[in-house]
Amino acid sequence: MQDYISQLNDAQREPVLQKEGAMIVIAGAGSGKTRVLTLRIAYLMQQGVDAFNILSLTFTNKAAREMKKRIADIVGQSEAKNLWMGTFHSVFARLLRMEADKLGYPSNFTIYDSQDSQRLVSAIIKEMGLDKDVYKYKQIASRISSMKNSLITVRAYFNDADLQEADAMARRPRFGDIYKEYVERCFKAGAMDFDDLLLKTNELLNRFPEVLAKYQNRFQYILVDEYQDTNHSQYLIVKALSDKFQNICVVGDDAQSIYAFRGANINNILNFQRDYEGVKAYRLEQNYRSTKNIVEAANSIIDKNKTKLDKVVWTANNDGPKIIVHRLMSDAEEGRYVAGSIFENKMQKQLGNDQFAILYRTNAQSRAMEDALRKRDIPYRIYGGLSFYQRKEVKDVLAYLRVIVNPKDEESLKRIINYPARGIGATTMDKLIVAAKHYDRSIFEVIEHIDRIDIGIASSTKTKLKNFVMMIKSFQALEETQSVFELTEYVIKKSALINELKKDGSQEGISKVENIEELLNGMRDFVEGQKEVDEARGSLAEFLEDVALATDLDNEKDTDDRVSLMTIHLAKGLEFPYVYIVGMEEDLFPSGMSMNTREELEEERRLFYVALTRAEHQAYLTYTLSRYRWGKLVDAEPSRFITEIDDQYLEYTTPMDDYRYKSALTDHLWDEPDKSKLRQRKPVSGKPPSVSRPSEDQIRKLRKIRPSSSSNNSKPSGFEGTLEPGMIVSHGRFGRGTVVNIEGAGGEKKAEINFKVGGLKKLLLRFAKLEVIDE
Repeated sequence: MQDYISQLNDAQREPVLQKEGAMIVIAGAGSGKTRVLTLRIAYLMQQGVDAFNILSLTFTNKAAREMKKRIADIVGQSEAKNLWMGTFHSVFARLLRMEADKLGYPSNFTIYDSQDSQRLVSAIIKEMGLDKDVYKYKQIASRISSMKNSLITVRAYFNDADLQEADAMARRPRFGDIYKEYVERCFKAGAMDFDDLLLKTNELLNRFPEVLAKYQNRFQYILVDEYQDTNHSQYLIVKALSDKFQNICVVGDDAQSIYAFRGANINNILNFQRDYEGVKAYRLEQNYRSTKNIVEAANSIIDKNKTKLDKVVWTANNDGPKIIVHRLMSDAEEGRYVAGSIFENKMQKQLGNDQFAILYRTNAQSRAMEDALRKRDIPYRIYGGLSFYQRKEVKDVLAYLRVIVNPKDEESLKRIINYPARGIGATTMDKLIVAAKHYDRSIFEVIEHIDRIDIGIASSTKTKLKNFVMMIKSFQALEETQSVFELTEYVIKKSALINELKKDGSQEGISKVENIEELLNGMRDFVEGQKEVDEARGSLAEFLEDVALATDLDNEKDTDDRVSLMTIHLAKGLEFPYVYIVGMEEDLFPSGMSMNTREELEEERRLFYVALTRAEHQAYLTYTLSRYRWGKLVDAEPSRFITEIDDQYLEYTTPMDDYRYKSALTDHLWDEPDKSKLRQRKPVSGKPPSVSRPSEDQIRKLRKIRPSSSSNNSKPSGFEGTLEPGMIVSHGRFGRGTVVNIEGAGGEKKAEINFKVGGLKKLLLRFAKLEVIDE
């Protein structure tokens, strides 16, 4: 054991050797908090504390397994097994099974996961005859979860007039009845949901003093990891269990509290020293993960928050390169830049793909990154979600488009014929499938001739089927003249698909709508890109071919050596040598939905701090001057978070003298300005600096490339060099290729190029964005 102790620095050693009393370990990013927690438990056991008297609570099962393995290496496997160690839910499920009879549950009670809970809520809503469009089962299930985590039981709900009034105002006055029925049905089924595991533990400890005393005596030493992420229910359990001996050690970092949307309460860690007597506070401030530039830049960011604990994170690592800040014109260019940068770093420094991570604020942002990585033939993995084109809502839209091109595509047809619901049920589909087989025709052809055949379908259902066919044929007529973007925008509105998604106001529902928006953005970008390709018009068929190539490539790679793509929330606890934080723009990061209060903005800033501190060696921040929103190109402003980093840690990649910023005031200095020509900005005056947008000076510094009005923006910026057959070229969308043939002259000059990913393409050189590769 002494060997392990000697490996700790002074700041880490002190909390490990502190045996008695309440203590808080404020652990900065990359400071070795897991090691401290692990060795403290091992030290307690070596000092004679029985493993059965130690309770260690973590936030993931993975963390618990890793800690237990490290402890077993020190004290032995058999003793390590005696520890009560795991997540809040797993530990208290074990405790509840031992005491379940006191609450009227069997010891082998069932645990419902979120899908089980949602199914039960959905069934109750249906049985009560309530409008499912008003009482959306996912929203109701989420509200029940929120009630339980706030310790609001059914009785407490009905005793609170404000809660009932809030539900009445939200047009769901029967919420309380659903909640009551849900709780009763779970009880009759001998089942607890995830939230019950905490709620019922609180009930057990409050209603039965002898049970509380029993577990207070058992858990004489309590350790809690990631304490900043605890919610109110978890806080009360820990407080009750530790009250007798007060040998409690909590570890966390207020600067990494980013789960308020899940109910986490940062005040639990901020107020810990008020909750216990004689609290000893330790600070782990040495970062072992990142370079000086990254650590100090992160410090300069989090220092802007008013609500925080005092600590100064530092590192003995080298300075390292500055943080690269790169500005692009659009999100498509952003994707190409990131993929190109990864490719260059790999080649120049002989690095694996797993050395790189791309972090974004919302899942929808993965689309541009995925497309660009595929074009560069760089394998990647999406964490915490499906690849963009594999997400249900995206596949639903693509299914509509495939049926438009090919009505005989039966898998796509079956996917959309009753989505959104049109009253065409499973029984009808079975009859159509049988008829299609009998007549040796496609399902769509059977529906087209539904009046001529008798397959036992009611006339009202026949009308619905004919309406569906008419809708698809109207889409087909439109497809002949419209681009894929224009067509799809019409399809999602006319089919009511987008309205269906917008009905779900949950976080999951919002994310689905964002993904549809991003699909449209990708289509708009595709249409623009097709202008380079001779005789291409950005049609639906062309787009579906492009997507098919993309999704086929997804399945080619089978290796762990992949670039990691994930939201910043999922990146917490991970680290990578090279990190790209993309979409650093106002209303995207910080999120436009999280800037209503100082508390929300400070959580967004903590989220950025988490993102930046994932980087070990090099961090990149990218932002765009324009971004597609619902297929329309809108101006974007650089995130205030970039301007909050001290300049000494940043390297801007675009020279300042390349462009000049055009003031909106110069056109109409004395006359009433034409407001339609001014870019709309939200006012920044009258707000404290930490809440306002970046100043105009800061925006000007970051923008640097707003073109002057005198520049000829209409001139195509195509290839101006010399191309010959056999040359190797690189293209932003299609990747590497070999020039096969050159034909035409002047503005009609074309190059036929065989691309590794896109195949044979004929590009108009006055539009083509090509780069010759010397090999």
